[in-house]
Amino acid sequence: MSVSIYRETLTLEINHKYSSSKNSFQVMEYLLKILCLFSLLYSILQLFKLILKRRNQSCYMLAYECFKPKEETKLNTDTCVRIVLRNRNLGLDEFRFLLKTMVSSGIGENTYCPKNVLEGREACPSLKGTYEEIDEIMFDTLDGLFKKTRFSPSEIDILVVNVSLFSPIPSLTSRIINRYKMREDVKVFNLAGMGCSASVAAIDLVQQLFKTHENSLGIVVSTEDLGSHWYCGKDKKMMLSNCLFRSGGCSMLFTNKMELKHKAILKLKHMERTQYGADDEAYNCCIQVEDEEGFAGFRLTKSLVKSAAKALTVNLQTMVPKILPLWELVRFFTVSLCNSMKKIQLENIFSLFFGHGGKTVKKPIFNVLGGGINLKTGIEHFCVHPGGKAVVDGVGKGLKLNDYDLEPARMALHRWGNTSAGGLWYVLGYMEAKKRLKKGDRILMISLGAGFKCNSCVWEVMKDLSDTNVWKDSIESYPPPLLNNPFKEKFNWINDDFLSFVRLDFSRMKID
Repeated sequence: MSVSIYRETLTLEINHKYSSSKNSFQVMEYLLKILCLFSLLYSILQLFKLILKRRNQSCYMLAYECFKPKEETKLNTDTCVRIVLRNRNLGLDEFRFLLKTMVSSGIGENTYCPKNVLEGREACPSLKGTYEEIDEIMFDTLDGLFKKTRFSPSEIDILVVNVSLFSPIPSLTSRIINRYKMREDVKVFNLAGMGCSASVAAIDLVQQLFKTHENSLGIVVSTEDLGSHWYCGKDKKMMLSNCLFRSGGCSMLFTNKMELKHKAILKLKHMERTQYGADDEAYNCCIQVEDEEGFAGFRLTKSLVKSAAKALTVNLQTMVPKILPLWELVRFFTVSLCNSMKKIQLENIFSLFFGHGGKTVKKPIFNVLGGGINLKTGIEHFCVHPGGKAVVDGVGKGLKLNDYDLEPARMALHRWGNTSAGGLWYVLGYMEAKKRLKKGDRILMISLGAGFKCNSCVWEVMKDLSDTNVWKDSIESYPPPLLNNPFKEKFNWINDDFLSFVRLDFSRMKID
């Protein structure tokens, strides 16, 4: 009897312990499920925040406004000659050089020049004149930008100004803030000495600031001071800048506000910056110096195009994998590998028959410009810096672009000249005025500047664009049937051989 009672008691205790253990396990399982659920929700929340953060870091362009100078500052052929003849330091050899340069420059008769140069004050520029030149460009484009977008200056969060040759105190950004009475907390940056590629560098700065400043509006102003840096000497390498550079500039408005996405015209997809200044030849190919007689100016050497090609090659080697489809990269890699193997085999054959003294075949060096990559598989439009005919043609040849691709850069150069950092936006304006830009298209923007620097970026077109902008009065006449330069027709007589034996007083020459 007692044994039976003991067994029952033991069984009850075991069942009770088992039941307690089972309940504890169920509680732990329940808590574990809750913990997993909270972990999942937390992960989803963090992922959602990351997505929102990346969306807020997007850089959209809302509008841009290019500067159109007044008609009285237009620089036609006769006006150019009058300016040249004022320089008493020039002789027959220099005049022939200038004629040759202007004929081959790709620049037409409708470009613009600083007022002090037209009025004959280029040899003694004043600070007042420089302020007037810069103020007209900055304030005219900013007024147009605010009017077009209907944003108030007080809404601007970031302001970046790039003028390479003029950096006064207070800065030009402070001058803009004072003019438009902007907020006290606006983030301002004044970039100087960065040359023709400064505009893309300024946009990169805005893009980086957008990563830490949500729901912001940013403005970039790109222009150049030419009037106080006109070269008055006779060094041919330094006379080139007078032939190429013209008045111009642009102001642009950017945002990372998602609610303004529907108003955007472009979205920044990729940015790549290359600084090739460690190379002595590249560093010195475009540099501000004084000549032997003490005249200050810019020296542009023959190695400029070569340096531009090197910098562009390095730049695109990083950019290309980001913008081309995978199948194009695989095709290029396969073709390059096959070509490499063929050349190595050919080299081995020559070595076998001729030994070390025979013909050798150099191993191919990877070069984006000449490597056989078809950029048009990932890019629809090419916005090339209109720095000069040689630069535009060189980039076009290296990237295997046709006349249609290079037409915007060539026409911008012909109509406006080299407007330094603002030049890219005249090229973009031409594309828009010609109604080339359709929603979803991608634009590769390439800028080249002193240093030597190559900055490139890719934009996605957010909607069909058709604003005639600064090209309104001239787009119908472009492209012209011929780009013949009138300098050759009017002044080719200066190349006659008999002039080499005649003493001429060019200071008394009159232009009818």
